[in-house]
Amino acid sequence: MRQVLDVILVDDDDLYREVLSADLVDRGFSISCFAEGPSFLDALSNGLEAKIGLLDWALPEISGLDLMVALKERKIGLPVVLLTGYSLAERELQALHHGAVDFVDKTRGADVLAHRLQLIIDGKRQRISIDTTQARVEPEVENHGELALHRGTARALWRGRDIGLTVSEYKVLALLVADGAPQTYRAIYDTVHFAGFIAGAGEHDTTNVRAFMKRIRQKFVAVDPGFSAIKNVRFVGYRWLNPV
Repeated sequence: MRQVLDVILVDDDDLYREVLSADLVDRGFSISCFAEGPSFLDALSNGLEAKIGLLDWALPEISGLDLMVALKERKIGLPVVLLTGYSLAERELQALHHGAVDFVDKTRGADVLAHRLQLIIDGKRQRISIDTTQARVEPEVENHGELALHRGTARALWRGRDIGLTVSEYKVLALLVADGAPQTYRAIYDTVHFAGFIAGAGEHDTTNVRAFMKRIRQKFVAVDPGFSAIKNVRFVGYRWLNPV
């Protein structure tokens, strides 16, 4: 049986390609790398298969976006994640419009990227087990007013702009918007489980959760200075209130 790789990485930066591919291999991903688009397309035409194509936006000869067009023309149903060093909202929307399953700023680091790749692979696996005729990943989008949660890739968009949450921050946000009810400091603390939280109870939970929620708010405020949907509930915790 022919091996299907987890990831094909296409990036012309030799150092970045070497470091990222080694990091992904260390995390258990099987990967093949290319420095430019034509050789990548030739390899696919010659039978190379993968679960995800990880394409840099700015490539020589053929850009990552143009490679997506070429894949469609050749009827190659490879889910694509676009990488960029310039995380502009218009670029992200353009990538998603062309069918990318995700759009990741390189500065987010290997931890976020690897987690998103695994979510896409796991989501594809689950979808195929339900419907074997489904060839493409279609991440579920859950809307809460002006907030859009992309559960398949752990991304949150506020008024069409990516907030840039970490996976732990996304989990907490999803908890808050689930039913609009107040979530206790302990519930938020238990949802996080991220490096830097001090094991403990009581005041430790409250102090750490407040600092954590402050970081989430700051990310929303960075894209919308008037953001006020996350509310503190005195002596309880936090809740989400959709703006009227």
